[in-house]
Amino acid sequence: MKALQQGYPNKEIRDNYLKALEYRYPEWIPCGVNFLPGVWKKYRERLEDILVRHPLIFGQYEKGSRNFDEMPPVYRPGFFTDNWGCVWHTVKEGLEGQVVGHPLADWKAFENYQPPDPLLKTERGERGEEYWEKIRNAFSERREKGLLTVGDGERLFDRLYFLRGFKNLMRDIVTDDPNLPRLINMLLDYETRLVKKWLEIGVDVISFHTDIGTQKGLMISPTKFRKYFKPMFKRLFSICRNSGVHVYLSSDGCLLDIVDDLVECGVSVHDPQLRANTLEGIAKAYKGRLCIDLDLDRQALPFISPQHVRRMVEESVEKLYLPEGGLMIKGEVGPDVPLENIEALCQAMEEFCIMLR
Repeated sequence: MKALQQGYPNKEIRDNYLKALEYRYPEWIPCGVNFLPGVWKKYRERLEDILVRHPLIFGQYEKGSRNFDEMPPVYRPGFFTDNWGCVWHTVKEGLEGQVVGHPLADWKAFENYQPPDPLLKTERGERGEEYWEKIRNAFSERREKGLLTVGDGERLFDRLYFLRGFKNLMRDIVTDDPNLPRLINMLLDYETRLVKKWLEIGVDVISFHTDIGTQKGLMISPTKFRKYFKPMFKRLFSICRNSGVHVYLSSDGCLLDIVDDLVECGVSVHDPQLRANTLEGIAKAYKGRLCIDLDLDRQALPFISPQHVRRMVEESVEKLYLPEGGLMIKGEVGPDVPLENIEALCQAMEEFCIMLR
């Protein structure tokens, strides 16, 4: 019970995470709960109380340490232009907006388009020198404390439809537009510079975002994925893996058709969504082959009972757990999830993931 009250030491958490990722018999299943900014704005101190009650999930959280109303630009109502020139529109505060202005909607604009310099200005707009110095210092402190260090590799496939517009990009892929390889190479050049910067700083993992799935399958055919995007993934992820750094790939939707490709590209861990891929599909395609960071059914969390939340976590562990590792579990919570379900989620993770030790 002492562990339940105090949480685990930082180094133990980092080591256990890497053991799970590398199939080296972790002592417990790494797990966590992520909150959209709108959740903090809605529940405020009541959400803090949950964090305080669950140090094994959240560490030693200090009440009053968070600004409940602070959120990134793309979560604030109105319009925001990012450093790629993409215009975001957010309707509801606390929920991420969507791109409505695409700087390369017309290929003619590509001739004079200049992508941002990842070393001078980051995705959210901070000035480069100051930003990277803060990151370097923060990561140095994390390493001294034995904490995991994760670099942000930003967006891949979704960056392309932000730039071109979704319909335009789909048309480009279907028609084999000759500009498409040029666009992909532009993104690859940017990402390569960004990754090398993270490697210079020193990280355990680099995380990439690449929403490419729907709830029924890929947005494009596996054949087109292998023709246009797999080479970019493989080249980029190989730089990481050859430097001893793991690759975390986050992508919503059903990616069952390309799991073999993700393994070949060097992905260390992927976060398949439970609803889109199903437990049976994930067990068949991922289990024992590619580390799973299971994204629990966020569409069900607002509506099911706390008992059903508990059962969701229990069933996931029953079907996906291997003692040698390869399993992590996370819950992403939006403002429509009731507090009792957040509490139930934390309790279930403690019971079925952490108390394995």
